[in-house]
Amino acid sequence: MKKVVLMLLLAAMCVNAVGCGAGSNVEDTDEEKYIGEEWNNYVFYPASVEGFVGDTMPFYDDGKFNVFYLADQRNGKQGYHPWGLIQTEDFSNFDDKGVVINYGETVESQDIALGTGSVIKDKDGIYHAFYTGHNDTYSPKEAVMHAVSKDMENWDKIPEDTFTSNGNYSQDDFRDPYVMYSKEDKCYLMFITTRANNNGVIAKYSSNDLKTWKDEGVFFENDMGNDSNMECPTVLQFKDKWYLSFSDQWPNRQVHYRISDSLNGTFQKPANDVFDCNGFYAGRLETDGDELYVVGWCGTKKNHQDGDEYDWGGNMVTHLLKQNSDGTLNPVLNPSIANKMTNECPLTPAKMTESVKPKDNSYTFSGSDYEMVGFKNIMGSYLFETTVSDFDKNGMFGICFNTNTENVGNLNIVFNAATNKIEFYNNSDIVQTVAQSSLDYDLSKAGELNIKVVIADGVVVMYVNDEVAFTSRMYLSQGMEWGLFSIKSPVTFKDTKLYK
Repeated sequence: MKKVVLMLLLAAMCVNAVGCGAGSNVEDTDEEKYIGEEWNNYVFYPASVEGFVGDTMPFYDDGKFNVFYLADQRNGKQGYHPWGLIQTEDFSNFDDKGVVINYGETVESQDIALGTGSVIKDKDGIYHAFYTGHNDTYSPKEAVMHAVSKDMENWDKIPEDTFTSNGNYSQDDFRDPYVMYSKEDKCYLMFITTRANNNGVIAKYSSNDLKTWKDEGVFFENDMGNDSNMECPTVLQFKDKWYLSFSDQWPNRQVHYRISDSLNGTFQKPANDVFDCNGFYAGRLETDGDELYVVGWCGTKKNHQDGDEYDWGGNMVTHLLKQNSDGTLNPVLNPSIANKMTNECPLTPAKMTESVKPKDNSYTFSGSDYEMVGFKNIMGSYLFETTVSDFDKNGMFGICFNTNTENVGNLNIVFNAATNKIEFYNNSDIVQTVAQSSLDYDLSKAGELNIKVVIADGVVVMYVNDEVAFTSRMYLSQGMEWGLFSIKSPVTFKDTKLYK
């Protein structure tokens, strides 16, 4: 995995560093290139041994999370997206088994491309995979297909169990089956991403034998004010609540969730119905009974350039979800990750604007022009923590990576108090350009911001007040200088600490 990280880093080195002419007076006191004498490369956000990770399908069984995933091989073959399998007990150690269900053997195969699905174990201990078979030359293009296994690594396809839309739904958008057993209905239920009446819906099917399926009608209709497809649905019970999750295919490409008191009740939209920004997609829920997780992926960038747009597939990212008393869910840092990074690194500024007031591990920004505190290069896996306070209601401040010759980040996570948003800019001009990612967050009610940031595998994942996550692809978070900044905004970063 170290080789993969270095390969991606080298592939991204040609990113252009364009300054915004901030013109701040910064003192350079750099003595060593990297923070710490040695760097740890823990793999927290794995790519696939096949290339990259696409849509994930987590399935908990016998003490392990078995995360099936669409393997993004990017090798130019006619077939694509076979199912791979990554196993983990705590989402901080991983065993990638590679491809376990391959795509069809000929261009005439319904499953020349595999799509998302799910796995369930029956009463006899046999595992059943239900997956999307996609063929662009067919009409309908998509079908639900079935395979069985005794060990989750060796699968037998059952082509006679294949079925397509019965005409009540779209012929070409009919995918991502999620299967569960309903004690209430005393049968298996399947939830499918599809369309009806020019709108995105999740259809419900039922079965007594996992072979023949009956259409039970629309289970959930798009309630987001658009007509987007709702991809990769999950329906499960955690403690005393039922949850429905899905990802909007357009326009925002975020993972949403709904809450109900019962499976057959009304699923309600919470005030904040997303876990993360568009740097995290196709997240699916899974539980071991004690904890609840959402597992998705952070996309690579086109041409592996930080300044480009997100591509499909990348690194697997998982958030632990905290259930509140009202049933709402908040993503929080997984303790298994934090427990691996407990060695505190001396965090001495290499650069600092003269107007910044340092005290111990705290930095108070005056609010005059552009100010920054810069730190030495980092390489590997780190956990950064700080508490932000005393910021202006119209303030703009944040964390910068890959700083240029004017000490402005080419990659910037921005807290924009004026718009109540957290934003990510994959360039240095955060004033005149549009953020690549944004997430609504009411800073006016936050008071202080307790921030935890995991930097690993070319991915940066930030947690704020144990309420929201914010995931970004940053190749050059590795091997480059980074720091804290403010744009004409008074703000204090307290108790800044870095662990590896």
